[in-house]
Amino acid sequence: MPRKRQTANPTALGDRADIDARMAFLIEAGKLAGVDRATRIVDGSRVENSAEHSWHLALFALTLGPHAPDGVSIDRVIRMLLLHDLVEIDAGDTPFFAPGSEDTAAQDAAECRAADRLFGLLPVEQARAFRALWDEFEAAETPDARFAKSLDRFQPPNLNLANGGGSWAEFGVDEDRLRERLGPRISRGAPTLWDWLSPKIADFFAKRRAD
Repeated sequence: MPRKRQTANPTALGDRADIDARMAFLIEAGKLAGVDRATRIVDGSRVENSAEHSWHLALFALTLGPHAPDGVSIDRVIRMLLLHDLVEIDAGDTPFFAPGSEDTAAQDAAECRAADRLFGLLPVEQARAFRALWDEFEAAETPDARFAKSLDRFQPPNLNLANGGGSWAEFGVDEDRLRERLGPRISRGAPTLWDWLSPKIADFFAKRRAD
């Protein structure tokens, strides 16, 4: 008696292709751990990588959510922060106080190309959802995105305060330059956090001047 020919299960094939796409994205996302930043970790022993930074920011959002402005959805902020630096896999990280860091046109273009490639690995619906969150974060026009952006600027100075100056010393950053560039970016989306951080920055630089 001839054996029956097995036919492929369309549902199983569809599931397999869907998981393949999502896993391709997740494996690629793992490369973020290989992107070094300028900011040192709390004990100052090494620089943090961008994957650690993204995790730490998500924890900042979860923990400091009660101090977000009214109307902010912390769940959406966490999703943004987990995605926001994935583009650095292709585009790299530009230290905030590095020479030329204020001219962002080339970096912005590189990050948009990276977003097209990375999120394009996903199934269409999820690709659109992730890209929309990334675009919203970059535009920083909604309360959620403004708070997420502010946390992105709030975390590094707290690491520098903990490790004795870190990247501030490396880039020759004084208090005036720090306040000029950092203050508006934090206070715009998280004024309560800037009010808390500002006197700590003043104390740090006062002690350094006294030494």
